[in-house]
Amino acid sequence: MEILIVFGTRPEAIKMAPLYHELQKSSIEVKICVTAQHREMLDQVLDFFEIVPDYDLDLMQANQTLNGLSAKIFIKIDEVLTIEQPDLVLVHGDTTTSSIVALAAFHLGIRVGHVEAGLRTYNKKAPFPEEINRQITSRIADIHFTPTKQATQNLLKEGILQDYIVETGNTVIDALFWTLHKIEKEDYSHLEIEELKRILPADKKIVLVTGHRRENIGEGFHNLCEALLKVSEREDVVIVYPVHLNPNVKDVVHELLSNKENIQLIAPVSYPAFVWLMQQSYLIVTDSGGIQEEAPSLGKPVIVTRTVSERPEGVEAGFSTLVGTDRKKIINAIQDILDNFTGFDSPMNPYGNGNASKRIVDFLSHYFIG
Repeated sequence: MEILIVFGTRPEAIKMAPLYHELQKSSIEVKICVTAQHREMLDQVLDFFEIVPDYDLDLMQANQTLNGLSAKIFIKIDEVLTIEQPDLVLVHGDTTTSSIVALAAFHLGIRVGHVEAGLRTYNKKAPFPEEINRQITSRIADIHFTPTKQATQNLLKEGILQDYIVETGNTVIDALFWTLHKIEKEDYSHLEIEELKRILPADKKIVLVTGHRRENIGEGFHNLCEALLKVSEREDVVIVYPVHLNPNVKDVVHELLSNKENIQLIAPVSYPAFVWLMQQSYLIVTDSGGIQEEAPSLGKPVIVTRTVSERPEGVEAGFSTLVGTDRKKIINAIQDILDNFTGFDSPMNPYGNGNASKRIVDFLSHYFIG
């Protein structure tokens, strides 16, 4: 039996890496195909997790459109699927790669497994285009690996049978623990981490910031930057912002926040360096989904600069706070945590305990072998 894992972005690679390594321990043959929807950021993850793809479609181009990318994925993945003819294609989450590869596999009569299935906002414009990508993939998939009870319930309400849903937790927690184990070894050395240790003050609270969502480009990022400027007036704070490479984000952030006291704008960092940064932070401000999932395992509160999240579990459990991109709400939420946060009542991460990959492989071994 053969499984083909296909992904294209850094977040997908992080979340599929532990699953790939777990599959390698089994009797199931597994191969990797990357579309390289992201290139440099993807390559860093592949290197860190010691993965060499069997197929690299290398489709990344500057400023390419979603339709142009989709067309290229269709053409290139058709060649791979025709050569390999796998028993199952595994895709992840909500990317253009995931939805297009799932549809291409369906066209060829190949079964599809969807990892991190069932997340929903039911707002097709937020996140864009991820919400529709998820829903498309759910209509195609034969097996749905959901990370939480809420995700399972979403699929059941949409008419997907319980027999085809496997609740596993989120593989990102597996990847996080794998990374912590590696970077905390005495003999582990990482140039980015050493540089971060050099430039970050040890006597200030670190506010770690990320942002990349398309729906926040424009006014949303302006508001975020203005809020950060206000927070940076505090003497007890340093803001660390690895700035996304998208020019629509990068140009605005550098225009408004460059050369400001208590603000460190840095280039995007590798995954191990980012995990180290999360460990050192006092709080995290982000529009990322993966960070919302990882932060509870590190005991870090998250302020989410989105009006709606397909990850409500963290909000309901008190780990995350939704503020949108309203300047005053962002400022007030950051100030409140800086002044009053003393830790979480329950350390239980609603997104899993690090066993998701094993649960998926156990199911697939039974599914194929019996």
